[in-house]
Amino acid sequence: MLDKAIRWLGSSLDDLRAFPEQARRAAGYQFRRVQQGLMPNDWKSMKAVGSGVYEMRIHTGVEHRVFYIAKFDDAIYVLHAFEKRMRQTRQADIALARQRLAELLESRRER
Repeated sequence: MLDKAIRWLGSSLDDLRAFPEQARRAAGYQFRRVQQGLMPNDWKSMKAVGSGVYEMRIHTGVEHRVFYIAKFDDAIYVLHAFEKRMRQTRQADIALARQRLAELLESRRER
């Protein structure tokens, strides 16, 4: 079985590249698990963003989060990557991920 491709939406790749090295490495390891059909070691369903969206949690002293959707056969789509500074996820982060998900779903309908 081939690993699923990863598609980065919006600025998500640049945002993840801005993470500290330890967080980038942890995210890479977790994405490898997702590519193989497994779940990350620490995750949460993000129904507030949309059906099938998950939050990958990365703990390295500073909290980082990555929203992604992997339910499509062709690829894993990364919606948003950010540093979490408050206990609750900011509404702006949820709204951005929702917007990118809506754009993704619209582009898939047009195919």
